[in-house]
Amino acid sequence: MPQRDRRRIAAGLADGLFHRENARRLDRPTSTITRELARNGVPTGTRPQQVHQAAA
Repeated sequence: MPQRDRRRIAAGLADGLFHRENARRLDRPTSTITRELARNGVPTGTRPQQVHQAAA
């Protein structure tokens, strides 16, 4: 997943969006967002730069 998408997910979480709404805004399946957060983030937010480096 590109770093810009991780940033958008983090911003959406900070704004209180659910996974489904984040997925819709990124034009991705909800399961993709859920898996990304399960692997690299937490429900209360993510640190996109560190997540991207860890995933690379």
